Amino acid sequence: MTTIAVVVVVVTLAMNAFSGIAALLHWKAILPGMAKAEVPESWLTFPIGTLKTAGAAGLLAGLLIGAPWLVAAAAIGLVLFFVCALYTHVRAADYTAQFGLAVVFLGAASTSLVLTLTA
Repeated sequence: MTTIAVVVVVVTLAMNAFSGIAALLHWKAILPGMAKAEVPESWLTFPIGTLKTAGAAGLLAGLLIGAPWLVAAAAIGLVLFFVCALYTHVRAADYTAQFGLAVVFLGAASTSLVLTLTA
């Protein structure tokens, strides 16, 4: 993998690890945004926190063992997750900061995937 691919994957990993752990811990700062998007608080553990953290773990494992296929698989999972997240926000007509963050997270996961596949 190229240096830029590794940097983008590491940034994507860090973003999703932080966000996933925040969801698993039901961090109070994210609760109003989830309510606005009509996401039940019970979903913060599974699927939200679990899937984001698993995606970050997959990215990390792929980097550590030198398995681009694993990085790509984790990135695909994160892309699918954030497509669903954006759909949830659109259905709820929620275009707040969390919608914008979902766009950024989708962009990071997509960029990680493309850079990994083309490296």
